[in-house]
Amino acid sequence: MNHFFRVWPHFWPHRRKFFLSVAFALLVAFFWGLNLSMSFLVVKVFLQGENLQEYVEQEIAAAQVESEYRGGKVRRQDEELRALDERPTRRTADERVSLLSDRSRDEAKLNSATKKLLFYNWLKANVLPWVPTDNFDVFALILAVFLAGTIIKGVCTFVQEVLIGSVVELTTMGVRKQCFREVLKLDYQTLSLAGTPELMARFTYDMDVMAHGLRLLGGKVIREPLKAATCLALAFLVSWRLTLLSLLFAPLAVIVFYRIGKTLKRASLRLMEAMSQIYKTLEETFDGLKIVIAFNGASRHRRRFHHENKRYYRKAMSIVKLDALTSPTTETMGLMAALLALLPGAYLVLRGVTDIWGMRLVAEPMDIAELSLLYVALAGIIDPARKLSTTFSKLKRGAAAADRLFGFIDREPLVRQAADARRLPRHQRSIEFKNVGFRYATKPGAGSERPDVLDDVSLTVEFGEVIVVVGENGSGKSTLVNLLPRYYDPHRGAVLVDGADIRDVRLRDLRDQIGVVTQETLLFDDTIYENIRYGRTSASRAEVEEAARRAHVTQFLDILPDGFQTHVGDKGGRLSGGQRQRVALARAILRDPAILILDEATSAIDAQSERLIHQTLREFARGRTTFLITHSVSQSILDFVSRVVVMQDGRLIAAGRHQTLLETCPPYRSLFRAQVEQSTSQTAAA
Repeated sequence: MNHFFRVWPHFWPHRRKFFLSVAFALLVAFFWGLNLSMSFLVVKVFLQGENLQEYVEQEIAAAQVESEYRGGKVRRQDEELRALDERPTRRTADERVSLLSDRSRDEAKLNSATKKLLFYNWLKANVLPWVPTDNFDVFALILAVFLAGTIIKGVCTFVQEVLIGSVVELTTMGVRKQCFREVLKLDYQTLSLAGTPELMARFTYDMDVMAHGLRLLGGKVIREPLKAATCLALAFLVSWRLTLLSLLFAPLAVIVFYRIGKTLKRASLRLMEAMSQIYKTLEETFDGLKIVIAFNGASRHRRRFHHENKRYYRKAMSIVKLDALTSPTTETMGLMAALLALLPGAYLVLRGVTDIWGMRLVAEPMDIAELSLLYVALAGIIDPARKLSTTFSKLKRGAAAADRLFGFIDREPLVRQAADARRLPRHQRSIEFKNVGFRYATKPGAGSERPDVLDDVSLTVEFGEVIVVVGENGSGKSTLVNLLPRYYDPHRGAVLVDGADIRDVRLRDLRDQIGVVTQETLLFDDTIYENIRYGRTSASRAEVEEAARRAHVTQFLDILPDGFQTHVGDKGGRLSGGQRQRVALARAILRDPAILILDEATSAIDAQSERLIHQTLREFARGRTTFLITHSVSQSILDFVSRVVVMQDGRLIAAGRHQTLLETCPPYRSLFRAQVEQSTSQTAAA
């Protein structure tokens, strides 16, 4: 449960509520013990028919007799010790040791008798005047006190649960925020390896399981041991020797639950991994719903979902079995522990003796009321132990969830900022890819490394150039340009901006200079205005409107119900593909980047939107370095590009003007002719 303690920084600000909840837990324990102690009075009044006033008088008299007897013995022993001191010999030294031992025992019994006398005299003076003399009235009063104690205990339990619930929710909120902060610090490749379902499982399922464990840790795990301790104290007051007998099973219980706990934690980790797979199945199904419907793939996804649920069921059942084992194990051990004390206690009461086989177990003969109190106290320990046993598996699951959460928080990113990173002035000279080699990382334990995606790529781009990077799917064109914002770092070589290795400069300085428009346009579920302003949150409304005008967003605002304040919906689903791309371009324009990246930005939109975007780029690309990633080159692009870079199988095979590459680069010529033929056939069909 080491990682439970990792929540300490998030818990500490709310410590006052926690300590207040502990105070209420102490009150719960007190009233729990008070209610159990009523059994002694019930037996005295209801079964033995004794009057409480008479009982107190008898106890006072007995305590006085005992006090006088022990006091007399101590005085005589003091006289004998003084006599021995007057004639010191070897023999008298042994007698002195024996006398001192006897005196110590008698003095302890004298102190006990004195305290008992003071207690019963206090009861006589302060409590008995309020107690009726009629036994039925006394019995009714006992029941009233029992009821009042139960009500107060219930109120204290409620307050404690509310307080600890507040602390846990605030603590969990702190952990959730820390986890989110750490996730946002990770690089794109590290997060891609984890996957969205894995992340969602940690932020939802794992977080809830950990919170439940914390709630138990601050609630029952504090309250129930205090209740058990109160019962144990009552049992010790009756007979500490008999109570110690009942604790012989404690070491065995510790060993048993330690082993069950280790197994539970491993099973809980496997259960959470199975839940992550369920999240993954749900995400893939819902994200690909059009394909599922079009290809009648519902049955396949149902089978997969059924398989993952069965896998989760098997993992869950292993925890259920272990959880089910803890409760009977606890009750059996508790009963055996109680029997170890009750059987000798019953023997002492029924035989009217104080020892068994020469072993002294009680100082004075016990009566049935004292035995009943011992029984009730030991039974009172079993109830908190049973409740704690039901929380055992949940605590282990909470600890496993905390392990997973903080394990992810501790994850080291593959892309890190250098400790001595320097500032990067605004780009104004060149960008150089120098002998770059790259391969995608694999998950730990996933087997062999993946093949190289980029192999010894070298390219120098002067400031202000517009570079078109073309190639077939899988040629490495997107990967090459994605090294610029450090989505990934190359395994070999370096990427230089104005002569500075981007691994040696501040990430914020680098990314502040880059604007990105991707093929899969990512808009947030907010207004058009806020999606554009995302490019630069400090921008004024006039600047946002100017960026929208330059990206031709204003052309379709009039047909929208709320103009700029129109919500785009989940992932921009309320806008068309062309409208989404123009909003994304406006976002990049507002950023005023020194480096602009468009990754297949016009591959999934209509010709009109593509023409408008290229028209915007022709103007906007001036005074900045632009990379256009595409698998096809249209004439509207060729009108303003500087060079075309051709990628094939992770290598840069050619770079130059369009016409030159048509003459000198067969792969580019083949790619361009295929594009022209496709365009011609589409025109003819239209």
